[in-house]
Amino acid sequence: MPTPPAYALVATDLDGTLLRPDDTVSSRSRAALGLAAASGARHLIVTGRPVPGIRALLTDLAYTGLVVCGQGTQLYDADAGRLLRSATLDREAADTALGKIEAEVGAVFAAVDQDGVDGVTLIEAGYRMPNPTLPAQRVGAREALWERPVIKVLVRHPELGDDALAAAARGAVGDLATVTMAGPGTVELAPRGVDKGTGLAAAAELLGTGPEGTVAFGDMPNDLPMFAGSGLRVAMGNAHPELRAAADEVTLTNAEDGVAVVLERLFGTGPA
Repeated sequence: MPTPPAYALVATDLDGTLLRPDDTVSSRSRAALGLAAASGARHLIVTGRPVPGIRALLTDLAYTGLVVCGQGTQLYDADAGRLLRSATLDREAADTALGKIEAEVGAVFAAVDQDGVDGVTLIEAGYRMPNPTLPAQRVGAREALWERPVIKVLVRHPELGDDALAAAARGAVGDLATVTMAGPGTVELAPRGVDKGTGLAAAAELLGTGPEGTVAFGDMPNDLPMFAGSGLRVAMGNAHPELRAAADEVTLTNAEDGVAVVLERLFGTGPA
């Protein structure tokens, strides 16, 4: 009888983790994920991107499993092409939260990810997308951000760094939303109590796996809740100091196939 793998679930962030700087997944990482699958482990993508921002990548990877999207706000069935669960951010609370942040740090620029498998990312004047490859539509006034249900709000400040803005936002927002830093130039507001950890837990329940059987890979503070629900926590070599401090080990950077290096050790042999 085959021996089950030590880790039944491989949970990977995308940007700065599985994806290389050019937004692609290397052949080595694809092969390493194949090693894990051949050993009986499942791959679970856990990303801050909303569903519309990852569908092309899922097709490229021939990925047909569950996906945790939008910082845990969406649980998507890639095979069926439908949302299993979705949590929206109260739009009045989101607008109030932005006002509270601006009262602390001055004017900010905002964007929103709309709910749904075909939701649009809307950006107000002055907001620059951290990843220019992701599609977005510009609106003329902030009020237009709230025309449809949203899963999260993205906030940028013209001068403050990400750590300073995230700290100020947490102090200002209180219980109106969950504040996280998801990447360079990416401070986000999600529904209160929703994060990558809750998304991972929901997916793991459906897959019949537990924290002790999960190995998680990440690079930014928004991956901390995912780390809390995993048995082995691996930070990328390019990871934020907060995540490195919470990790069991630090691998190479995303440009150096750091995910593949660990998977080859856990599930098989890689290149010499």
